[in-house]
Amino acid sequence: MRYIGLDLGTKTLGVSISDKIGLIASFYKTIEFKDENYDSLIDPLKEIIDEYKIDKIVLGFPKNMNNSIGFAGERSLNFKKILENNFDLEVILEDERLSSVEANNIMIQGDLSRKKRKKKVDALAATIILQRYLDRKDR
Repeated sequence: MRYIGLDLGTKTLGVSISDKIGLIASFYKTIEFKDENYDSLIDPLKEIIDEYKIDKIVLGFPKNMNNSIGFAGERSLNFKKILENNFDLEVILEDERLSSVEANNIMIQGDLSRKKRKKKVDALAATIILQRYLDRKDR
């Protein structure tokens, strides 16, 4: 079973993909979009989903530290509906608290410049989100 991991930002969508047996998440790419036009993400996602024969979508779900759902969480819930309306795949929400912080820390340790980190943070966060799900799913 192959999964795609998504981290929805305000201007970019981080994308990661699992291996064919659903054990290891890998960094894939970052897709840019404008003006909260989430529908513009459907065609590039369709290409990836078709090419890699994706079985399930894992979408990062940003909750506040007190477990409440804020603006970013609502944005992800709305994007989940868009995904479900466009793809005949299960969309799983995965708690993504601190995934971007973890992604930035990894890149800082790798000595990436701030400019390079900014371009890659969402895709690396998507990889972290997907790997968390993959590590937990068989328990």
